[in-house]
Amino acid sequence: MGTPTPQRRAEIARLLARSGAVRVADLAARFGTSEPAIRRDLEWLEAQGLARRIRGGAVATHPPTDSPPSPDAVPVRIGRAAAGLVRAGETVFIGPGLMTLEVARALSEHPPLTIITNGLSIARQIADHTSHTLILTGGQLERAEGELTGHLPRSALETLRADRVVLELGGVDAAEGLTDDRLSQAELARMLFQRGLQVVVLVPPDRVGRVAAAYIGPVTDADVIVTAREADSAPLWDLAETGVRVLLA
Repeated sequence: MGTPTPQRRAEIARLLARSGAVRVADLAARFGTSEPAIRRDLEWLEAQGLARRIRGGAVATHPPTDSPPSPDAVPVRIGRAAAGLVRAGETVFIGPGLMTLEVARALSEHPPLTIITNGLSIARQIADHTSHTLILTGGQLERAEGELTGHLPRSALETLRADRVVLELGGVDAAEGLTDDRLSQAELARMLFQRGLQVVVLVPPDRVGRVAAAYIGPVTDADVIVTAREADSAPLWDLAETGVRVLLA
């Protein structure tokens, strides 16, 4: 079985940021999937402002540095919208992901915060570009996602207090609930939801109204769902009918 689509797209985005260019044939071999599937991934990344397609592959939309993508890119808009919910002095858990990384970037100019994370890119951003207090959960490194997993993150989060939780998920649907293709992310999310914290869920616009592999909980477990205005209006309306707050970036 090939790599799940959201995980594959996140890894392709990281490869682009690191090397500046990717080839369809190389990616298909790397992830054990078809070239048409890779082309769809590159189309999606282009729509997010993270890639520009060329014959046989794609190039990064900006030089391979640690600089953030265009302010108009969907992940940037979603990240900034979510960061706007955070208040001075809060303790915030931020999970791994492309959009949550943009949350971390947007928090660089916030008043002092305490950030808890199991995402290495999140930790690097906070450590290198802010004066916020940083707490890493520890755990086993999943290199493809830059994520610390296993019992250590769960144990750490059982003893730490957070005012707000920010998670990136791969699916949200009014009837089918909150879902994700990463089993470790789904397990962690279920544990955090059970603690009654303020939960902000980030979802790519093309995954609104869609269902990923692992069920987490009903949409009402989230206090706010943040996505982009490109999401289809019908599933957005269904979400609004559940009473959950939907914030469009």
